[in-house]
Amino acid sequence: MATVKEQLIGNLVREERLSQQKITIVGVGAVGMACAITLLMKGLADELALVDVLEDKLKGELMDLQHGSLFFTTSKIVAGKDFHVSANSKLIVVTAGARQQEGESRLSLVQRNVNVMKSIIPPLVHHSPDCKILIVSNPVDILTYVVWKLSGLPVTRVIGSGCNLDSARFRYLIGEKLGVHPSSCHGWIIGEHGDSSVPLWSGVNVAGVALRTLNPNLGTHSDKEQWKSVHQQVVESAYEIIRLKGYTSWAIGLSVTDLVGSILKNLRRVHSVSTMVKGLYGIKEEIFLSIPCILGQSGVSDVVKVTLNSEEEAFLKKSANGLWDIQKDLVF
Repeated sequence: MATVKEQLIGNLVREERLSQQKITIVGVGAVGMACAITLLMKGLADELALVDVLEDKLKGELMDLQHGSLFFTTSKIVAGKDFHVSANSKLIVVTAGARQQEGESRLSLVQRNVNVMKSIIPPLVHHSPDCKILIVSNPVDILTYVVWKLSGLPVTRVIGSGCNLDSARFRYLIGEKLGVHPSSCHGWIIGEHGDSSVPLWSGVNVAGVALRTLNPNLGTHSDKEQWKSVHQQVVESAYEIIRLKGYTSWAIGLSVTDLVGSILKNLRRVHSVSTMVKGLYGIKEEIFLSIPCILGQSGVSDVVKVTLNSEEEAFLKKSANGLWDIQKDLVF
């Protein structure tokens, strides 16, 4: 006797559904799941795969998402401890690693998370040799370099989430100070995603009006309006959120989804993301820092040649030197 399914659905041709836009998220902690839910709500993936070593947590998160399938368009969600579930991914988002503790700098996480990358990157690339990899784990700039080396992929296909979120925080805080929506406030944070990030005050504008034409001391110590504190808030915000709730999650999940959309939809939007900066701004070492990059289906297709003033260039080199001092001693 035919099954209910066979009576209900008459297939003329049985064919395996091939996913065109598969995304894998490695790590189902707070950040990984914030990425997952925002990616699903944006409908960016035909298939979403989750990978983690914690089997019960992985199974629970998978079931929880699957039970919400009615409310989004992604047709397939899978999960597993084995990396084969990630096979044929267009994009892999890496959030796995030790969590930043209260009062701990991103850079102090480095060797612990380098060891994590050594265990996960080779099998991921084996199963998805044509993928792009987006690194979210901290310290993101150094780990993006490590993943590039471990993966053997072209440098354009290994991207750090970098200062995309820092720039979003910057624009939000500028908007708060001006009473203007952040989408109409334009400004960039470059360099390290962390304590030595560099605000480009010379380019901050609203509707093309550079704020430094209105206040030449904008962002300096002699600025009576204390705009410099806006960047200080950007630097301190993650530490404050960790102190208050134990971790950051929602903003980074939204930031990652913003980057994924630009890549998978080939939007060629400009983002401040971590990429190889050797040869730029007098930097001579193989390090990754955030600069404005054009993102599309090939990953980083171009970098925008932002003109820095002497102070901004000096701060960027200082940021680069700080990362290099740690990176050069890594063992992996």
